[in-house]
Amino acid sequence: MLHVTLRQLQVFEAVARHLSFSRAAEELHLTQPAVSMQIRQLDESVGLPLFEQIGKKIFLTDAGKEIYHYSRNIAQQLAEAEAVLEEMKGLKRGKLNISVVSTANYFAPQLLALFCQRHSGVTLSLNVVNREVLLNQLANNEMDLGVMGQPPEGLDIVAEPFMENPLVVIASPGHPLAAERNILLPRLAEETFIVREQGSGTRSAMERFFLQHGLTLSTGMEMSTDEAIKQAVQAGMGLGIVSMLTLSLELETRRLAVLDVESFPIRRNWFVVHRKGKRLSAVAQAFKDFLLKEAEQVIVPD
Repeated sequence: MLHVTLRQLQVFEAVARHLSFSRAAEELHLTQPAVSMQIRQLDESVGLPLFEQIGKKIFLTDAGKEIYHYSRNIAQQLAEAEAVLEEMKGLKRGKLNISVVSTANYFAPQLLALFCQRHSGVTLSLNVVNREVLLNQLANNEMDLGVMGQPPEGLDIVAEPFMENPLVVIASPGHPLAAERNILLPRLAEETFIVREQGSGTRSAMERFFLQHGLTLSTGMEMSTDEAIKQAVQAGMGLGIVSMLTLSLELETRRLAVLDVESFPIRRNWFVVHRKGKRLSAVAQAFKDFLLKEAEQVIVPD
């Protein structure tokens, strides 16, 4: 019979997920020796090594991969049990684990702050990640809810739109196009664009839009955040396409200009997402309902 403790499985899951004893120790607020001791005891209980070290890196053994699979399932079942018990307590208590793509971080804190004002007993965790990480979290059912601009295809999820996400073309105020009106799309093809990385929702929407209009844009640098794009555009390195929701400060201080381009803005939506069939806690369901009913009125693009 396999004699293991939940604590050992929790520590093992963190080490296996990070492939790092030190990062697992930091996440669990333990010392690294304490983590090593838990893993050593689990190794002895299993009777097989769960990790192997090659150079300075550690890797899961075949036995480790099997235990990782079961430890994740156990962790998710315990989280669901906790959610059910919190639901019985109502909205006076509860935890909310939210992941949002980086662009959504321009408005997510404001929405979460308003929600927490109404439900002061709720504790929350806001994770700001890129699209790829959020998709992995969705696939592994690692968070209560996610916020993203383009729901994935082929993944068994529920995705509901809750707010518009208009994409606009930006330039430095001194750019020649900043003073023009009703700029034709072929004129943009003469410019260099600073773009998001491949796989981002904004990049995909931009490429689909110009492909539909039979145009190919000249792209310069790729950036991993909208903030980096705005800085590059402000420095005169090219044009950019970003969400209008990210521009409040730059438009107020006149550090950037939104160009008047035909067929713009590109009309998109923000979606709240979770795995299909997931049993949402009372808190998660309340926040989802809050987004669907009120977010559009709370967050208004300039």
